[in-house]
Amino acid sequence: MGKKRLSRENVAAWTFLLPNLTGFLLISLIPIVASMVLSLTDWKIMGKPTFIGLKNYMELFTRDDRFPQVIWNTVVFIIGTVPVGIALAILVANLLNQRIKGRALFRVLLFIPVVCSTVSAALLWKWLYAKDIGLIAQMLRSVFGIKAPDFLLDTKWAMFSVIVFSIWKALGYNVVIFLAGLQGISPTYYEAAIVDGANTFQKFLKITIPLLTPTIFFVLVTSIISSFQVFDQTFVLTKGGPAGVTSTIVYYLYENGFVWYRMGYASAMAWILFLIIMAVTIVQWKFQGEWVNYD
Repeated sequence: MGKKRLSRENVAAWTFLLPNLTGFLLISLIPIVASMVLSLTDWKIMGKPTFIGLKNYMELFTRDDRFPQVIWNTVVFIIGTVPVGIALAILVANLLNQRIKGRALFRVLLFIPVVCSTVSAALLWKWLYAKDIGLIAQMLRSVFGIKAPDFLLDTKWAMFSVIVFSIWKALGYNVVIFLAGLQGISPTYYEAAIVDGANTFQKFLKITIPLLTPTIFFVLVTSIISSFQVFDQTFVLTKGGPAGVTSTIVYYLYENGFVWYRMGYASAMAWILFLIIMAVTIVQWKFQGEWVNYD
């Protein structure tokens, strides 16, 4: 009787797991294995793949002059978006955690960019950034008497413009995460600090930030991973230009795979990107004990 019951439970468990396992197998596992195999081949989509071993990987590091540049562009994007985005999200979340009028409305307005598709939002910002006729250019001209630069076609401004858009796009999501972290902090800490005579800044620096470090660590890891994979905004706003200053790793991967039809080379690049992300994540995980407070 016990064996029959156990068997029925196993059948029920596998029945519920089967759709998810099937999806994982077809959508994730098989493509992952296929990309590993393709990275060892020369395949132009048309025709049969030709096995070339590690030549794609060797070319990436020895003969491809553009690959170091796209890595640097990606690093610049990460440095520009992650620290500023996290700091801004903490400040906004802290403000919205106070008892202010219209707090629910502000939360909704902040989260709207998150639920909007990146492509549609980038198309809107492309108009905002437009030279002369864009809203930003008109405001600078009418309010400050300044002629706006060509934000998306000037090599000095293109990456900055993409970074600003990306911070705006992710702000609402990060604010919601930090709000959850702030609401998990017991008010007794602040009450004790008030008794000790601490001011608002001291409470924020000595209580809020230390107790928020687990949330900061989560947002830091997820933000860096997503920033390494940036593609949509660069594709819509700049097409990797001007002069390749906004061409990131994933955009260059897209060009190799779907513009120049070098699928094997693009697959090798994808695996290099995976190893970079994994290495960065492991380093963050290893050193979290130095600054993350789980008490």
